Amino acid sequence: MAELVSRQDFDGGVALLTLQGDAAAKGFSIQGMEAISSSINSALDDENIRAIVITGSGRFFCAGADLNKFKATIDDGTIVDLIEKLTSKLHPLQIRMRQSAKICIAAINGAAAGGGLGLALACDARIASENALLVSGFASLGLSPDGGTTWLLPRLVGVQVAKKFFLNNERWSASQALDYGVVDEITSTDELISSAINLAKKWGDWAKHTRESTKHLLDTQSIQDFETHLRHEQILIMAAGPTADFYEGVDAFLSKRKPDFS
Repeated sequence: MAELVSRQDFDGGVALLTLQGDAAAKGFSIQGMEAISSSINSALDDENIRAIVITGSGRFFCAGADLNKFKATIDDGTIVDLIEKLTSKLHPLQIRMRQSAKICIAAINGAAAGGGLGLALACDARIASENALLVSGFASLGLSPDGGTTWLLPRLVGVQVAKKFFLNNERWSASQALDYGVVDEITSTDELISSAINLAKKWGDWAKHTRESTKHLLDTQSIQDFETHLRHEQILIMAAGPTADFYEGVDAFLSKRKPDFS
């Protein structure tokens, strides 16, 4: 059986994960979801990895569910069990990605649809090729949105734009996604992976505390009042004070050299 997710490691502590076959075209089949979850979790557990780039293959970044399997489980009455199994794999994975000190970059080469869109949105940044396509698709199936899309997308584009995306069942091209602020950059297909790896190396170079606390503070700022958030910032910056990375940063600044947080 062909490998569903391949991994290639690069200098600078960057892991490139490429979704292939059903992991890209039918990412939210049981087999595809198992492969995606296992591969990303393995990279998140790897102490030598500071950043992860996730991409797809062919026409797909990650394109949602296996509809034939959905039909079969509707017919045999096990559809609820299937949905629970799939979301119980995806949701903890997305939480880990958001909470990890590791930087996660989506290199969107093609269609990111349904839960595959949620996977891309859970990343810290998104770079798209000219062939990228962002699709909800839930409404056309009579489903409510999932994959964290109703939490993640409004944070990037606002509630009303997100509402129109879902209820108009819209499909956003790379240029539309860039205009809305969902993707951070558009590159040619040939430059997509190198651009994503360069960004992963750049953000991954910062100290672990910097990466982890910055991600955490930005995710919590909208659910805290200003006074509480200031206290939150204070606690985290005080925790950074005694670290070797802070010493290195101060010494590098005074020595007029680039800090080394490796």
